[in-house]
Amino acid sequence: MLKKWDDIARLEAAIMQLHGCGAIWHMTVRVHEVARGQTVWKGEVEIFNLKGHPKAERCYGWSHRNGKKDEGERFVIVLEISPVESALTAVRQHYRRRQNKRKNVLGCV
Repeated sequence: MLKKWDDIARLEAAIMQLHGCGAIWHMTVRVHEVARGQTVWKGEVEIFNLKGHPKAERCYGWSHRNGKKDEGERFVIVLEISPVESALTAVRQHYRRRQNKRKNVLGCV
């Protein structure tokens, strides 16, 4: 359980650094996103209430290993601004953006 609180503290710090506002942890939800019968993402999403953000009152965050040997950690923070209205829609929005960026890099658009 201590690791979970460390993870939450790191997410709160990332929110402060990225968005310049305070974050208060609200709850954890499990998300399992499936597309075309395949799991796109499965994990826990932390929900935070924001203090002092000009557009959003809430955000969703999670982290994952990053790098060729998974030596780093990447934080994903998604603000609750339409069309994002839940942890599930935050995950969907994030992975749609990643997919679109890959298409643009590969010249498939």
